[in-house]
This record gives sequence, C-alpha cells and structure tokens, in this order.
Amino acid sequence: MIDVIVAGGGPTGLMLAGELRLHGLHALVLEKETEPTRYVRALGLHARSVEVMDQRGLLERFLALGQQYPVGGFFAGITKPSPGRLDTAHPYVLGIPQTTTDRLLAERAIELGVEVRRGCELVGLSQDDHGVTVELADGTRLRSRYLVGCDGGRSAVRKLLGVGFPGEPSRVDTLLGEMEVTAPPETVAAVVAEVRKTQLRFGVGPLGEGAYRVVVPAEGVAEDRSVPPTIEEFKRQLRVYAGTDFGVHSPRWLSRFGDATRLAERYRVGRVLLAGDAAHIHPPTGGQGLNLGIQDAFNLGWKLAAEVNGWAPEGLLDSYHTERHPVAAEVLDNTRAQMELLSVEPGPRSVRRLLAELMDFEDVNRYLIEKIIAIGVRYDFGEGHELLGRRMRDVRLKRGHLYELMHGGRGLLLDQTGRLSVAGWADRVDHVVDVSEELDVPAALLRPDGHVAWVGEDQQDLLSQLPKWFGAAVS
Repeated sequence: MIDVIVAGGGPTGLMLAGELRLHGLHALVLEKETEPTRYVRALGLHARSVEVMDQRGLLERFLALGQQYPVGGFFAGITKPSPGRLDTAHPYVLGIPQTTTDRLLAERAIELGVEVRRGCELVGLSQDDHGVTVELADGTRLRSRYLVGCDGGRSAVRKLLGVGFPGEPSRVDTLLGEMEVTAPPETVAAVVAEVRKTQLRFGVGPLGEGAYRVVVPAEGVAEDRSVPPTIEEFKRQLRVYAGTDFGVHSPRWLSRFGDATRLAERYRVGRVLLAGDAAHIHPPTGGQGLNLGIQDAFNLGWKLAAEVNGWAPEGLLDSYHTERHPVAAEVLDNTRAQMELLSVEPGPRSVRRLLAELMDFEDVNRYLIEKIIAIGVRYDFGEGHELLGRRMRDVRLKRGHLYELMHGGRGLLLDQTGRLSVAGWADRVDHVVDVSEELDVPAALLRPDGHVAWVGEDQQDLLSQLPKWFGAAVS
C-alpha cells in the first residue's frame, strides 16, 4: 500500500512529498496537468520560506537562480525602508519565478525517491479505518494510508470531502500575463510610474529577452476564471488605465485572478488532509500564497510521517489544523486589509496615508513586515518562555550554524549545558552539545520544523516534554 498520496504537484505538494520521503515514506504525487505550467503566478520566497529551504539544505540551489531584494514595501505597496533588527539570518525577499521554484522542488523530491505521475486527475475518493481509495479519471484505483489535497483553490479533494469553504467571492478581477511590447522601455517606465501614483493594481515590467509582465485591472468579474482573457482585453484595459496599450503583442501566456477570500472549515477529515490553496485562497497582496502553502507542508510533513511510522503521540496530527488554520486566518485578514488600502476611493486612500505615517515608526513597520514574511508566527504551546512556539532563527554555533544540523528533518536538542540526554528518543531527536552567543537559554528542544517545543536545563522537565512531541521512548 502507498503510504501517502499527494494530490497536486505544485510547490505545496512537492514540498510535502519531499518531507515525507525524509522519513522513509512511500509518497506518490498525482498531478492532473501533463506538463509543468508556464504561468508565473508567484515571484519570490519570503524570509520564513527561505529559512525552510535552508533548514533542508536546499537554499544554495535557490540562491543560485534567484535575486535578493530588500523587504520594504511589501505591505499594501507602501514604500518604506526595510526595518532593522529582523529576527532572521535571511532579511531579504528572494526573487525567483514560481516555475523555477516548482522545478527545484520537483528535482529534490525525485532525488529523495518521490514518485510523480503527471496526467492523473483525481475524480473520486473514499476512506475507511485503514486507508483511502482514490479513483482517477481513467478509472484507475489506488490505495493509500493517507491522502493530502494540495490541488489548488478549486480542489477536487476538498469538494469530494464536502469540507466547507466559507468566505467572500471575488469583487474585482485582475489580468496577468507575459507578452512583448513595442513601446520604448523609457516610455513604459514613465507611464507606469505615473499610473501607479493612484492605481497600484497596475504594472508593466521587463522580464528580459523582450518580454514584459503585465498586470492591469479587468473590466469586471469573470463568470469562469478558468477561461483565459484575450490580448484584446489587455489592450483595452491598458488604454483605459494608461491611455496606451504599449503595443503589446505575442503573448506567452494570459490569465486572470480575483480577490476571493476563503478558508476551509477543517484541514483534516479522517485520513484526508488539505494544504496550500486547497485549504485557503486570498488576494496575492504581499506575495504570501505560495509561501503559506510551503509552510503548511513543512508543518504537516513530519507529523504525518510520525503517524504512518507509528510513533506519533495522540493529537499530533490534529495539531496541523490547530496550528496552521489560525495562521491562514491571519493571512486572509491582512490581505483583506491590503486590498482595501489599494482602493482608489477617498476613504481607503485616507486610511492608507495615515498608515504610511504610522509605518515611519520602525516598530510598526517591522510588525507589519513580519506578518508578511511569516517570521512572527507563534504557535500556541501554552504559557512559558517567549521562545516557546516560535521558530528559532539560524543561530551561529561554535561549530557552524543551527540549520546545517536540521537537513534530515529530525527533532533537535540544542544543549549548551552538556548535561542533558535524549536517550530513548535518539531515533527521532538529535542531541547537539554546542554553544551560541546568540542564544540566551541553557537548552532548547526543536521540532523538525524548527519551532521551539521546550527551553530549560532540567532533565526531568525535558523528559516530561519529549513524549508530547516525539511519542513514547524506546527502551
């Protein structure tokens, strides 16, 4: 029997499958499209996703193909300098097209032994106490212990489960595409700068090799967003907003997106779970969607693997919903707020000016930026040290860096005392005796996703916490 079927071969599904393989699971990715998409929906990785790649030893691959940018200006496009003292070793945005991210994650998954099948559309599912039966469009039936729907905002898995997806429908649509232009670059830049003084949902920017990425408000909300717009629609809307169509021609791809905002009521129904856009959709303001999905997968992977491998403590798999559902709810709220701040109406523009003044206070600027880049996320582990529930940044040790020790996806006890022990859990938790000038606690127990599960120096206290996250000790 397959351990886990992952429906959807985008960044969330590929990240999840790779995480599962780190723990020895048989993971099968089913992707209904026969070829990788050419659409570049997302343009980069925020700090927390960069940290995720670093924790798994993937960052050098991404850095080689991306470009680092300052993190200022990501909240509703309000231009402010990058805030200082961000709690990360990676205080930048890594500009990298989603198509490249998909390719790198696919290569990594395949290297680890993940099976990826393209042209496989899931059309049915049923589950019992022992597993899930999946039916494909060609009539094939597959059996697995668990199924995870990473199949996008129109998720077939979510619909077949009957999970509610409450929220708001799109109020506005935006056209997005790649094409060539005949207007001189300096003319394009000057016109775009003028239009964006009032309309921030507009942009025409060079991609290289003569291509431009064009973003322009649509005339209305499409009844069927799966039907792509035409080049004539782009020309018409460009003339409406810019007074010129820049001579756009030879489109590489054309699409549209809306500002619908929805959150799945549940992330788990028995042996079936949801992650990424299958669990939440929202406007692309702040560039959070792809990052949120990757971070879902990072939270879920080790927990699902623990369940399949038989050592998960009670409630561990359910903690995926408990922890990630509130994070998505906050992202939905901040994207709603940002969409209001992008409005051309007088009221929202007044609020935008006021917020821009408040963001001159560095603490306000930092607070909003940390929302976008997700380094401010804290899971509720109860009362305790301020580090509890937060992910630990890549602190420097005497013998290297923390994240270099986390590539295998195991738990980690960072012990500055040299007096502690994880005997009984050594098959799941690495014990590292080292010191860091950047860490002011005697020791910290990290989950495989890097979040701090315990801090202290008392062995008995540690022994009371290890089973909560890593199951029973092995004698």
